[in-house]
Amino acid sequence: MVGRKIRTIVNEQQDSGKRSIIWNAKNENGQPVSAGIYLYQIQAGIFVQTKKLILIK
Repeated sequence: MVGRKIRTIVNEQQDSGKRSIIWNAKNENGQPVSAGIYLYQIQAGIFVQTKKLILIK
């Protein structure tokens, strides 16, 4: 894994509750990214969780 930031999807304060986000598999410049394994991170207050996402095209 290279360890580069690809894109920030949501970076704003939100109310509590269930959320669903759809990533269009494009980077910050709007270019499509390659198929592969990506890591995503969720932060809420002091809670931080990182998980794997497998992108198949």
